Amino acid sequence: MWPPRRGCILRWLGLRVFRRTTLLFALFWFGFWVFLNGLVFVHRTIFSDFCTNDKSKQVLQRVCKEYKQGILTGDLCEDLCVTRQLEYKRCLYFENGKKVIKADWRGVPVVLKSKLENFSSYESFSLLDYQDAPDLSPMDIVFYAMLEIKSSLGLEVRNATVPQLWSQRLREQGRPYSRAEVASLWSLLQQEEYAFFKVLQDLSRHVVKVLGSCGHFYAVEYLIAGHAWNQNLFSLEEISGLSGSAGDGSSSSFSHSFSSGHGVWMERDMVHQIALSFLEMVRHFENDFSHRLHLCDIKPENFAIRKDLTVVAIDVDMAFFEPKMQDILEQNCTNDDDCNFFDCISKCDVHKNKCGSKRINSNLQVICDKIFRLWFSPTLLGARAGLPLQVALQRAVQDCAETAGGEETERSHAIQQRLLAILKQLLRDGPRQGDAEGRSHTALNF
Repeated sequence: MWPPRRGCILRWLGLRVFRRTTLLFALFWFGFWVFLNGLVFVHRTIFSDFCTNDKSKQVLQRVCKEYKQGILTGDLCEDLCVTRQLEYKRCLYFENGKKVIKADWRGVPVVLKSKLENFSSYESFSLLDYQDAPDLSPMDIVFYAMLEIKSSLGLEVRNATVPQLWSQRLREQGRPYSRAEVASLWSLLQQEEYAFFKVLQDLSRHVVKVLGSCGHFYAVEYLIAGHAWNQNLFSLEEISGLSGSAGDGSSSSFSHSFSSGHGVWMERDMVHQIALSFLEMVRHFENDFSHRLHLCDIKPENFAIRKDLTVVAIDVDMAFFEPKMQDILEQNCTNDDDCNFFDCISKCDVHKNKCGSKRINSNLQVICDKIFRLWFSPTLLGARAGLPLQVALQRAVQDCAETAGGEETERSHAIQQRLLAILKQLLRDGPRQGDAEGRSHTALNF
């Protein structure tokens, strides 16, 4: 009796061990499969947008191929694809299809930009879908361009200057646009940043200048951008190098400031000049257009400075005129946190569960909080933080960062005037303060 029973037990144990082993083996392979797929997903997510020279050159090669096929065109295509006077240098940024490339155009550094990598990724102009589509007159192009700009920027037709910009070019051209020209223009107009720069091209010195285009890529002036990871924010030494490359007489005096007896205080004066330019930009964006312009992503990387220390907005993907800003803010909500759109915030009406369409903070408040507070902090100023004007500046910056300009307009304006007065006084007194103390302060280390 015992041996058969013992055999059954052994068979039962063997079967149980086999099932457990099979289960563990299956779980192992499932886990391994999940791990491999995770690696593939991470690789595709991270490295597909990795900024490499090879991939950037391939993108420009496709642009030139499509140019030679007559699919796209532009005033820079000849220099990029034929004469090679527009030369690739390096990739600056590549994320979610947005491509930013540094290049040299006839010896001058420029930046090539496109919201999407491929020309085919943009929506085609609907009338071009028909083989027997009629030729479009200059006024047709202006009309459709204005509709697209109104859609992307939220501006009424009467507020935009684009018709004058393009109709003049069309009149000089003396003929209707070709299919390639219409398709190229349409791809550019679908990029809000390009439309923004183009609209303000001759209206503001605080936005980067558009130099030309080829297909869906457009070129803007190359400027020294800020760096959030560096307490300096902007490198004045690099700007001095840009001045030297410009070949004007100002470069020698500008560079001399770094080696003169008051060199460090000259650098400190430059910080004050840049701060004044920020304040001028804020005033300009709030008052000089038909609608207030809101900056919803304020950080050093989105600004640059020219050699004359003018602050320039170089990335305006998150800049909106008042009509579109109201549309963006007016969303459903349960509390105030739901009404924060990056640096632009409003309040939640809990009775209606709706965010207010009016922004309650301001460009000035965010700039004071994210830029001025760092620049003029006692930690960076060191011993000079106790000087009367520096104390007054720190208090003004603190008040500015805590004042919701959208709701407290009068107080915000008064603080802005305080900041202007203090910075101008610091510029007047800078060299004398350096002599009085008898030593130079290098905390900002520009």
